[in-house]
Amino acid sequence: MDRSIGSYRNQRTIGSHQDASVSPSGASAPELLGRQMATVDFSPAEVVRHQTAHWRGVEVETVQVINLEHFEYSFKQQRHLLVAVEQGVRYDGETFVEGLPASTVRNYSRKLIFVPAGRRFSGEQSPRLLTRSICVYVDPRTVPVDPDLRFAEQDLEPRLLFEDDGLWQTIRKLKALIGSTDAGERMYAEALGGLLAHELLRLHRAAPAPRPAARGGLAGWQQNRVIDFMEEHLAENISLDVLAELVRLSPYHFLRSFKQSFGEPPHRYWTGRRIERAKALLADPRTSITNIAFDVGFSGTSAFSATFHRITGQTPTDYRRSLE
Repeated sequence: MDRSIGSYRNQRTIGSHQDASVSPSGASAPELLGRQMATVDFSPAEVVRHQTAHWRGVEVETVQVINLEHFEYSFKQQRHLLVAVEQGVRYDGETFVEGLPASTVRNYSRKLIFVPAGRRFSGEQSPRLLTRSICVYVDPRTVPVDPDLRFAEQDLEPRLLFEDDGLWQTIRKLKALIGSTDAGERMYAEALGGLLAHELLRLHRAAPAPRPAARGGLAGWQQNRVIDFMEEHLAENISLDVLAELVRLSPYHFLRSFKQSFGEPPHRYWTGRRIERAKALLADPRTSITNIAFDVGFSGTSAFSATFHRITGQTPTDYRRSLE
């Protein structure tokens, strides 16, 4: 390898595309519609596809972002929301849960978010990879759980981008039941909803655990340091050795860890960021394409145009015309 690295709108999106909602309990259509409650709002509305399933006290929804355009989201209801992010890598953006500082972590794959009932959940991002998440909505008043636990009366604490194997496994089991109409699996899903309530209580009562180190990937501080450095020196040719030294790794281990964290090697990520910056500059018709090429680190217009076309499917000129 070459060692030189080159406003929220109130639009309801979830529930508007490929609605695969099922009710294994055999309820009539009007009863099913009556049960459905507001879920996370996305803007623009066309950014996601989803599948949902409803059981007593719990609703499970898969969310698949289908393109890499910037989007926003928000949620605030009298239901607990638990989000399992299967894949989440962004160029920039933030995630906010009321009561906690906002997070701008760029790679939050395999992380969980817990939003207690009545708290606001919101954010915005420019995704680097297509986001995939599982949203679980828990009604504290109707989820089947031992009454002695007084689950509905508990003032649960919010959590943002954390890890918990017990919660993750329960959520995955609920996801696997989407689409099932078997009565036995309905009972199983309701039992899992109750188990989820127990898991949330356990999480609430437990002392904060040390955050486990990333297995094979870059740690959070390493990701932030190297990405911030890339953004500040985007137009320069920085060696792999320099990036590795920033995070105190050998070039070999840095290359492997970066790819595991971001899904691609550093030089490809760097090129992608240059093209994204070029898109922003192309919005100004007064700036020549030649100047843009130099501004984002290319040796000339030809190399820039070829790379831009390879990544976007358009020439810089065609892209600029599409903006007009």
